[in-house]
Amino acid sequence: MASHIVGYPRIGPKRELKFVLESFWDGKTSALELQATAADLRSYIWNQMAAAGTKFIPSNTFSYYDQVLDTTAMVGAVPPRYGWNGGEIGFDVYFSMARGNASAPAMEMTKWFDTNYHYIVPELGPDVKFSYASHKAVDEYKEAKALGVDTIPVLIGPVSYLLLSKLAKGVDKSFSLLSLLGKILPIYKEVIDELKAAGATWIQFDEPTLVLDLESHQLQAFTHAYSELESSLFGFNVLVETYFADVPAETYKTLTSLKGVTAFGFDLVRGTRTLDLIKSGFPSDKYLFAGVVDGRNIWANDLASSLDTLHALESIVGKGKVVVSTSCSLLHTAVDLMNETKLDKELKSWLAFAAQKIVEVNALAKALVEEKDEAFFASNAAAHASRKSSPRVTNEAVQKAAAGLRGYDHHRATNVSARLDAQQKKLNLPILPTTTCGSYPQTMELRRVRREYKAKKISENDYVNAIKDEINKVVKLQEELDLDVLVHGEPERNDMVEYFGEQLSGFAFTVNGWVQSYGSRCVKPPIIYGDVSRPKAMTVFWSSMAQNMTKRPMKGMLTGPVTILNWSFVRNDQPRHETSYQIALAIKDEVEDLEKAGITIIQIDEAALREGLPLRKSEQSFYLEWAVHSFRITNCGVKDTTQIHTHMCYSNVNDIIHSIIDMDADVITIENSRSDEKLLSVFHEGVKYGAGIGPGVYDIHSPRIPSTEEVADRIRKMLAVLERKFVWVNPDCGLKTRKYSEVQPALTNMVAAAKLIRTELASAK
Repeated sequence: MASHIVGYPRIGPKRELKFVLESFWDGKTSALELQATAADLRSYIWNQMAAAGTKFIPSNTFSYYDQVLDTTAMVGAVPPRYGWNGGEIGFDVYFSMARGNASAPAMEMTKWFDTNYHYIVPELGPDVKFSYASHKAVDEYKEAKALGVDTIPVLIGPVSYLLLSKLAKGVDKSFSLLSLLGKILPIYKEVIDELKAAGATWIQFDEPTLVLDLESHQLQAFTHAYSELESSLFGFNVLVETYFADVPAETYKTLTSLKGVTAFGFDLVRGTRTLDLIKSGFPSDKYLFAGVVDGRNIWANDLASSLDTLHALESIVGKGKVVVSTSCSLLHTAVDLMNETKLDKELKSWLAFAAQKIVEVNALAKALVEEKDEAFFASNAAAHASRKSSPRVTNEAVQKAAAGLRGYDHHRATNVSARLDAQQKKLNLPILPTTTCGSYPQTMELRRVRREYKAKKISENDYVNAIKDEINKVVKLQEELDLDVLVHGEPERNDMVEYFGEQLSGFAFTVNGWVQSYGSRCVKPPIIYGDVSRPKAMTVFWSSMAQNMTKRPMKGMLTGPVTILNWSFVRNDQPRHETSYQIALAIKDEVEDLEKAGITIIQIDEAALREGLPLRKSEQSFYLEWAVHSFRITNCGVKDTTQIHTHMCYSNVNDIIHSIIDMDADVITIENSRSDEKLLSVFHEGVKYGAGIGPGVYDIHSPRIPSTEEVADRIRKMLAVLERKFVWVNPDCGLKTRKYSEVQPALTNMVAAAKLIRTELASAK
């Protein structure tokens, strides 16, 4: 029996990692206590997989922040601004790269392929001096071995690491990051030698960039890299793991021809066409790690169907050559269904979290060697039959309404230029209007109030009064700061997607279904199990309350349909775009109710629209077509004088800028500062944006407070490529992860910078 897990959630069943990290950053927990908690979590993970009978158990998949940053530490690629002078990289340098410090901003953070996980982007150039500066991979292998668990150490592959990097500031654009391969491979050889000396017999290289549309020179880099590593890898069994999509045909040929490689791992859930490539030919002396258990969703595997697939693969690859695996790391799913006490029995029978997926993998591996657990398979089949026939899944009225959308593009009746003129007459905003993107700090007291209300420990009246007091505090703060367009701060919301899902039909919610987004940031994705509709208004009460507290414009805050979709565990029994259209119709009802209540600015966040872009170019146009259409459905019926905003963050949006323009929003606020103003380059290249736009002027994921001059300089750069009448001034994203002691001075400086530039523009006339 051969089973394998690509990777496992590291946060712990009750978010233990989150709480100890935040306590450490606040100076309340020592480094030794942090390390002890991490060791306990690793032990829990390894022992759980070992107890299930897993043969290939990964190590070095635990991380204090993210696995790419771990690799940056391993190869010593620390940017000079952090003052590192060599030696083993400690927490101070490591977390400074992730979060910034008083004197140096954090490194760029972006989405990990098409997931809601983030990674810290390496900054490289011709002057980088790689050195073996973190022995984490070897240390964790030895740690597992001391516990009696033999693991397969996991490294981000050298070529994917370089392809996921960016040019350091000031490096000429013509410089090829792949030219650094000769410099970085000696570090990998040192790690390999140490792992071999420690007793490791297998090693896993994650090379997820192999699922992208690569050019010939990029494919050649893989061939070159593994040829160079071949002698060091002698005596090892080497697995090259891919995930998240199909492997292109030419890439498949390159991959399966790599020297020194023993096994190849494929995502056969999102990469079903890879099956055809395997059927057309697979190296006779190699192992196939077949990713048939979905690592990115929470639905129970169809065991009978997966077993049929595995038997078909075995007939091609050879008996004993197929290893049952997850499609990708289980990092992207919730930890353990056993921790869920409020899901009903029927719905729970349809689900499998990470702990249950380990059981599924091992059940399939046993069945493949004629040790099938008939009772387990029968129970699984019954659950699938229940889900297909359950009346709670289908709503005919919703299906009919969504079908009625076909044949319409749902553009607003008037062009954006005319709408902006009408809105300005009504709003009378100054040039460079200032605003924030939605949320304000989520204090411990606020979390307590929400928690006690959910537990029915306080009355609805007490809850409403507490939230009203918080909104009033946030409104007064914004007025004192002299912001032009206000928000209510979202104190009633723990999570932007969960909040809306709780009020829509077709959604279910977990108690402990947390998933790591980055570092200590965790989200609890709702489960979309059926057709979606809006039984009643969701935000009108709070938005109207907030607007009545001020004479300044108050934004109504909504989450867009594509973001709700991409940040949920989505039903897999109908196409994603159909579910998106259903959500869009529900949000449309809410937008129109907000407008009727007198809210003149409505923000419909689509923070995750770029995130869902398929990795293969051939599939992108269809996605963008229905994703943009979903957004337009939400606001196609509002008046010209109602200003529609949207917001995007922490994704590379430059390559979809024309689709963003096609969304036809009146104003977009968008992350810009953390990525070194990468967004502005698209306007330098000649793209014309004829609507309101607020490229973020400071990074909210860092505790660092920007100076007035720093923000002013960013605004000047924006004005160099954008018409002043369109520019807004705002942070990169919402402020819920920050403290008021950080938010107040940062926004003070932001508003001061906007006023400074207004004065400069006025004097230049």
